[in-house]
Order: sequence, then C-alpha cells, then structure tokens
Amino acid sequence: MSTANLAQKASRGILLTMGGLWGRAGLQMISTIVLARLLTPADFGLIAMVGAVMGIAELVRDFGMTGAIIQAQNLSERVWRSLLWLSAAIGMVLSGIVALCAPLIAALYNEPRLVQITLLMAPGVFLSGLVMPLQARATKELRFGTLASLDVSTMAFGVVVGIVTAFLGWGFWALVAMAGAQFLVRLVVLWAIVRPRFGPPRIVKETWPLLGTGGSIFGAELLGYAEKNLDNVIIGATLGPTALGQYSRAYALFLLPLQQMNGPLGRVALPVLSTLREEGERYRRYIRSAALVIGYLTLPTYAIAAGVAQPLVLLLLGPGWSTAATIFTLLAIAGFAQAIGRLRTWIYISLGHSHRQFVYDLVARPLIIAGYVFGIWWGGLNGLVITYGVMSLLLLVPGFAFAIRGTFVRGSDIVLPILRPAVMAMVAFVASYFVSRLVPSPVAILEILVGCGAALVCVAPLFLLPGYRRDVARILEFVKRVRAPKTPKQEQDVEAILEEELEPMEPETFAEAAESEPLRREPEARAHHSRPAEPSAPTASSTAGLLRRDLRSRDR
Repeated sequence: MSTANLAQKASRGILLTMGGLWGRAGLQMISTIVLARLLTPADFGLIAMVGAVMGIAELVRDFGMTGAIIQAQNLSERVWRSLLWLSAAIGMVLSGIVALCAPLIAALYNEPRLVQITLLMAPGVFLSGLVMPLQARATKELRFGTLASLDVSTMAFGVVVGIVTAFLGWGFWALVAMAGAQFLVRLVVLWAIVRPRFGPPRIVKETWPLLGTGGSIFGAELLGYAEKNLDNVIIGATLGPTALGQYSRAYALFLLPLQQMNGPLGRVALPVLSTLREEGERYRRYIRSAALVIGYLTLPTYAIAAGVAQPLVLLLLGPGWSTAATIFTLLAIAGFAQAIGRLRTWIYISLGHSHRQFVYDLVARPLIIAGYVFGIWWGGLNGLVITYGVMSLLLLVPGFAFAIRGTFVRGSDIVLPILRPAVMAMVAFVASYFVSRLVPSPVAILEILVGCGAALVCVAPLFLLPGYRRDVARILEFVKRVRAPKTPKQEQDVEAILEEELEPMEPETFAEAAESEPLRREPEARAHHSRPAEPSAPTASSTAGLLRRDLRSRDR
C-alpha cells in the first residue's frame, strides 16, 4: 500500500475511531443513568474494590505484549502464534493466582462478599489474555472501522445484559455479567476476524526481544497504576463499599468531559505543534493558542457542571447519590488541573521530550499517592478529593517548569492564556451555583437550565473586553492552521515524531469493563525504552502511527 493510500486510510481511521468513542460515551451515559437507579452505591463499590486489585494482574499479564504486537515492523505468523500462546498461558496462571488471593482481598477490605466476587471475576484475566492480542493484531492491520463497530456493539450488548440482570434483582452480579458478556462477544467476533492459527504450543526465541519493550518500564507502569487506583483501595478499605460506590460514580461522570474533549483536541493539536518544533516563535504562538482552546473549552465546562452538581447528579443518577454530587463538585479542582496538564503532555510529545515526562512522573506520582493517604486521614472522603485536587494544581508549576526547561517555550506562554478562561470559569461557577439555589425548582432539569443560563448571562459581557476578543481571534487562527494542508514531508515528519513519542494502545480490560468507567483515549507520552525493531528511516508504516498509539490512558 502506498504512503498516500495509507495516510488516507489513517485519516479515515481517525474519524471511525472517534465515532466509536462517542458511541461508547453515549452508551456509558445510558448505562450510568439506568444502573444507578437499579443498583445501590455499595454494589458499585464492591466491584470497584475487586477491580482495583485485579488491575495489577492485568498489568502483569500484558507486560508489553499489546504494544509489541502493534509496534513490530514485521511480525511473522510463527512469532504471532507464540505471543498468543504466551498471553493465554499467562492469563490462565494469573486467573488462578487471583482466585487464590480471594480470601486476602476480602480481608484487605474486611468484606466477606468479595470472596465470591473475586472468584467469579478471576477468569476475566484469562479472557483478557485472549482478547488483547487479537485486538492488537486487528489494530496493526488498520481495521479501524471494524474495531469501532465492535467497540460500540459489544458495549451495547453488555449494557443490555447489565440492565436486564439488574432489573431482575441480581445486584452487583449484574456488573460482573455486563463485563463478562462484553468480553465473551468480543472474543468470538475478534476470533472470527483475525482467525488465529494456534498450532502446537511453543514459545519461539524471537518472542523474548519483543517482550523487552514492556518489561523495561514495568516498574514505572506499576507506579502509574498505583497512582491511578490506590484511591479506590484506600476508600474501600477505610470507608467501605458505599463510600467507594459514591466516589466511583462521581469520578465516572467527572471523566466524561475530559474523555470527549482531550482526545479530539490532542489529535488536532499534536500534528500542528509537531510541524512547528523547529520554528520557535511560531511554536510558542500556537502553544498559546492551544492553551486558549483548552482553557475556554474545559474550564468553564467544569465550573458550570460543579455549580449545578446537585441537580445534575440527581437527574443522571437519581435519588440516593447526594454524596456523589458533593464529590463531583470537589473533583472540579482536579478537572481544572488535568485539563491544563494535557498541554504539558503535548509539549513533551511534540518536542520529542517524552523521557522528561517519564522522569517527572517517577517523582510526582508518589506525591499524589501520599496525598491520598493524608487526605483520607485529614477529612475522610471529601478530604481525599480535596487533597487530590490541590496536589494536582500545585504540581502544575514544577511540571511545566520541567517540561519547558531548556526549550524556547516560556512560562508566560502557558500562564497568560489561561488567566482569562480561569476568570470566566470562576464567574460561571459563582453564577450557576448561587442562582440555581436561589431559584429552586422541583424539577432538576429546570434548576440546571437556570444555573447554566445565569452563567452564560454573567460571562457574556466579558467578551466585550479587548483581551477576550483577542483570545477569540487567536483561537480562530489556530483552527485555520489546523485545517491548512500539509506537504508530504510535513506529514512524514509528523508521523515519525508521533510514532516515536506516543504510547502503544491498550484495549479495555475485564476489570475496567466491570467497574463501568468511561475510557479516555487520548495521546500519552512514551517512556523511552529499548524497542524491538528500529527502522532506519520513517516508512509507510509510520504514516498511521498516530492511530496505533495509546488513546485510552486513565491518567488522573
């Protein structure tokens, strides 16, 4: 296939992939709304308890095989069969280990019901061991339309199973049934698509260099997993399943705006910034524009959502979730930090400095984990959420300082564009929060509309000020740059950068499906490590590199 045809297929794949993600987001919202009315917070909390621990087994099971399959320039059928056998074998062994650890997991949380839940969820690690290599192979073959359709259809089937079983009174078992249905259907369909030929069980020697890709950064991945999941473990162990269920549903709602905005923004911004990495002033100008786009899209969104959190959560989850509404409001602090922090990742990737993020995360993630422990001790559930948000905000300063050190980017390029959107967000929050409470309504949707309307009325006059009008002009200039055609050399250079600097894609695990949290597929910087094969120059296969990278990180 020629480079032009491959690039065209890659561009089409972007649209198909994003369509699949939006379809999944819609199904996620439907399942959240319905299941929250059929199940209790404790039901969600029990599954989240097991899911947080099972994720470690999933991390060990993958050990870089998903990325190795996608990255390999020439993957022979013999090596492919070897990887499939190895993944299945590791998954089976780890399923047994998880099952044996069921009493320990129950003791950790002091919750006897977790023994049965763990025993029933343990085979999910084995199912993941079969599904992940098959999906990675389909991704490598650029079957984006098929995978997007599969994502939506399997999730739809799982949601139907989950809702029906919850309606029949299965309780938390409905969430396990939902995940099991998704993975079984996905396994059958992927098997029919890829048509693997197992052959005799044998691990060939060419397999081991591929695994070095994941093994060399396993410690960093484990630390990252701890940072992203220890909050669930701490809440479950200290406050019980009900508190964890309230937290997990609030966090699921919190992720949705990031999921829908960061992924598309990253796909748009990274190619633009990557083409300008050798042009200092122009790069700085578009970094400022990218910061404006992030600021105006995400900060007011989170501010208004936090302001009307009580009626919003009542509308989406129903009665009995008032604690989740409070948590959702407090999570807006972390939402601001995460939205702005994505710009740091774009700088790392577009300038080819992803190793810096790897080093920075080794320092920042333990601080976040320490914040979890301090927060739960200081103020319980709300204390943990507040501490998490404050730590995320405080770490923005050293994070950006480290990212731009020695580059032509200045701190003012980040700070100044964010100031006006931040002021707008504060005005929007105050207006929506107080007006929605001054004009209470028996219908939640009316209270939400009143709060949103008040926010819009209060922020509209800001655009009469010269600074806000200049911001609009810069955003339009950025959009024009994004839509401008690129030369073949620019396309090749961009894809080479993205191929080198972005993490390989990792599909959803069984534990994540059971926890029913939305996926966030967005660009994530690669930690530098040894690669199984280095092409001497950018090839046609790198043209579709962006589509074969990690767009799912659950980065907090």
